[in-house]
Amino acid sequence: MHKLSSTAPIWIAPIMLLAGCSKSPVATASSSPVGYAQPASAASPAPPASAPATSPAPASPAADPAEPVAPPPAETAEVRPVAVIPSGTPLHVRIDESIDTRRNRAGDGFSATLSQPVEHNGRVLIPAGTVFRGHVTSASASGRLKGRAQLGIALDSFRLNGRQYRVTTTSVDRVSEAHKKRNGFLIGGGAGLGAAIGAIAGGGKGALIGAGAGAGAGTAGAAFTGKKEVGIGAETPLRFTLRSAVELQ
Repeated sequence: MHKLSSTAPIWIAPIMLLAGCSKSPVATASSSPVGYAQPASAASPAPPASAPATSPAPASPAADPAEPVAPPPAETAEVRPVAVIPSGTPLHVRIDESIDTRRNRAGDGFSATLSQPVEHNGRVLIPAGTVFRGHVTSASASGRLKGRAQLGIALDSFRLNGRQYRVTTTSVDRVSEAHKKRNGFLIGGGAGLGAAIGAIAGGGKGALIGAGAGAGAGTAGAAFTGKKEVGIGAETPLRFTLRSAVELQ
């Protein structure tokens, strides 16, 4: 018994050695065998070399802005008159101011108001109250012993619905009385009065002298008062006539 225990370590040692050898490969199996290079892990691809920076293309010069093309002119539609006042239509007016040969001259203007509406085919084209403008066509004063005063006026235009229309009309003329009859009355009357006074004062001879003196006085009176003017008073009704048609828009 005592002898067995002293020899046990001798045979146990080989067994333990074998056991250690059998375990050695297992332990090293997980590690790489000696002498073999461990395979390198797959190399990650190198980043691509950055492409050389390209310089931006030179900007092309800006093109000149094209000039705007004007649109073609629109076709103008024919403007047709709303109504036409025919030639020969009468215009009844009253002038708004007095006109006479003493103070007015050719070319002076005046205004008049339509007193009756202008109608055509049963339709009122110009209502009463429409204001017309006119001018003095002629104005000449009379002489003291001869010559007549003469005055003429005509209408030129009127305004309706914000538009002004030109018109051509006949003229209205006024002429003073002749001097001959009036002068004869003044001179003859003066002579008769002088003769009567002379006859009373000195008989027949005085009548002749008085007649001559009276005639002279009558002539002087005719010369002094013989200048006869003519005029048209305010609110005088007058009638003009259109010489040409008027188109109302």
